[in-house]
Amino acid sequence: MSTAQVVTGGVTDFDERYRAISARDTRFDGQFVTAVRSTGIYCRPSCPARTPKPENVTFYPTSAAAHEAGFRACKRCLPEAAPGSPAWDLRGDTAARAMRLIASGVIEREGVPGLARRLGYSSRHLTRLLTAELGAGPLALARAHRAHTARMLLVGTDMPISDIAFSAGFASIRQCNDTIREVFGLTPGELRARRRRDSTTAGQTPGVIDLVLPYRGPLDAAGIFAWMAARAVPGIEEATESSFARHLRMPGGPAWFEVRQDAAERLHLRASVTQLGDLAPLVATVRRIFDLDADPLAVDEALAAHPEIAPLVARTPGIRVPGSADPHEMLIRAMVGQQITVVAARTALTALSDALGERTERGLLFPTMAAIAEHGAEVLRGPAARIRAITGAAAALADGSLTLTVGDDSPAQRAALLAMPGIGPWTADYVRMRVLGDPDILLPGDVALRAGAAASGLPGDPKGLTAWAERAAPWRSYLSAHLWRAAPIRPARTTTTAPAPTETEEIS
Repeated sequence: MSTAQVVTGGVTDFDERYRAISARDTRFDGQFVTAVRSTGIYCRPSCPARTPKPENVTFYPTSAAAHEAGFRACKRCLPEAAPGSPAWDLRGDTAARAMRLIASGVIEREGVPGLARRLGYSSRHLTRLLTAELGAGPLALARAHRAHTARMLLVGTDMPISDIAFSAGFASIRQCNDTIREVFGLTPGELRARRRRDSTTAGQTPGVIDLVLPYRGPLDAAGIFAWMAARAVPGIEEATESSFARHLRMPGGPAWFEVRQDAAERLHLRASVTQLGDLAPLVATVRRIFDLDADPLAVDEALAAHPEIAPLVARTPGIRVPGSADPHEMLIRAMVGQQITVVAARTALTALSDALGERTERGLLFPTMAAIAEHGAEVLRGPAARIRAITGAAAALADGSLTLTVGDDSPAQRAALLAMPGIGPWTADYVRMRVLGDPDILLPGDVALRAGAAASGLPGDPKGLTAWAERAAPWRSYLSAHLWRAAPIRPARTTTTAPAPTETEEIS
């Protein structure tokens, strides 16, 4: 392979990527890195350094691949500081699923065998597959993710370097120091000394981590905060016009975070965890919740090409599809919300959480699946068949007979959910949209979505809308977000997220 070749097939070929780095196009930051043979370093596409000659350039899909090839990170542009690649949501293959699971900390908790088991491969075959696809095996990919987390904490917080090592997932301080020196050509202390001190790193509360979250603009932050506010469960979540906070359960214990937008439109994350090793997975979770690794310009450009929805895109540029804090919780919330209004679902979830939620020193946690399975019928109200379906799903999640993770294969996850009593297409697809971040989900049975479609001049019936929406692939989840936003507000009933009854979701 020539050094001028692209190592992996992506959204662009070599010439297009080279034009991107020549223009220092920030839209491509995080989507690939540029390795320069003459200098031995790799950069983000928007690096302000002089554009290298084409014959000296290799494009890699990940920084881990560049590490494995012997390159180190540019000290000027710090490519690890870029937003993550949107490819891991757009793609549903094994490599994308592996990247989502690595970001969630699976290798730190379960090792490569655990990652391979979740993906249905042997460790050896998974290593071969990822090396062929991404230029690096699972250990190298996890190592690069740790380096990224460590850099983020070194530059963005005043945490002691020893705490940063374990927060980033390293087994020892020495391992962290060696990796930072190898990747960045600097010691952790030297990397920290290069940061720009400002209000984001000064006067931080002890025990609370403060970070700025990078993202690609534009960002419809107001829309995300409004979405969260409408669905926030008191005691667990709190949302305002410019912030969202919640308590959640992490592998090491209870955690809390708050995301707030400042006047400069930066997103600030404040977080507190029980165990330092949960910090990196928590940051990955927050990024999924706010869909911060999306490529909004690509989405907007594709959707705006259709005259029927171009006004919606112009009205709300940078719309996001909110993710979930916990896959198991998301399924229960979706099932509770079937065929009822957002307000009614919030009321039911509040009662469930007040009765069965776990109260800690930090706050209220959403009920465990075991608690819902055992006592949910005592708290939930509504048709008996629906209550049995919810408690049955919770029991299946609790005993492991139903698995639900951010690294699931999308069609397989849908099939597993549809096999459960009381779960129909709307619920299964809504969960895929929120848990996997699948960008190409349409919910044609959703009442509010169809109302938004009709108000926008699109077919308002499920069959017609499904046929029309094919032209919006692979961005139908973002189309759905626009249509939800366009739905007329009913004075008597708030906008519903539930579908009309179907054979599988009808409660009898």
